[in-house]
Amino acid sequence: MQAVASKTNISLKGSTEIVTEFFSYSINTILFQRGLYPPESFTRVAKYGLPILVTNDQSLKDYLDNVLKQLSEWLLSGDVQKLVLVITDIVTKEVLERWVFDVTTDIPKEGEAPRQKPEKEIMNEIQAIIRQITASVTFLPLLPNACTFDLLVYTSKDLAVPQKWEESDPKFITNSQQVKLRSFTTTIHKVESMVAYKISND
Repeated sequence: MQAVASKTNISLKGSTEIVTEFFSYSINTILFQRGLYPPESFTRVAKYGLPILVTNDQSLKDYLDNVLKQLSEWLLSGDVQKLVLVITDIVTKEVLERWVFDVTTDIPKEGEAPRQKPEKEIMNEIQAIIRQITASVTFLPLLPNACTFDLLVYTSKDLAVPQKWEESDPKFITNSQQVKLRSFTTTIHKVESMVAYKISND
């Protein structure tokens, strides 16, 4: 048995690290499964008891690292409401998919006893979501060859936005179908996930 199975005390910092890492692996999984980058630009790693493909494209890695670093700060302060990965057709500019991760934060109060949940239990919950993302190719429509993606972070309204970031419209899909995926909780952060995709007019 791995040593992590015995960890039960969950701190705000520890919870933030778990959620940030989950977002990193789930974004990589979506980008690979939906074919937004060539398969050869991904490397297989082991995480959550699963083989997961992560990008080795340096510019993409730098972009994701910057987003996740800022996201981690906002998770730590309880200011993240949701993360959305939007897939858009480069030619028509039409939004084809929205992967939505709703975040609920319950920051421990000062002097509160440590929250407890076995880390193995959290990892099993995350594993189930990653499996669902991987299996989503069985029901999602094929994407056209040229697609791009954006990451949208919904935050508290009074939050100062870093210079490199810009405000965006929600990039909703017209005529969409939604599929709710599983959720996980660290007892401090709860993440609920779903995917919405455009229904073909054919």
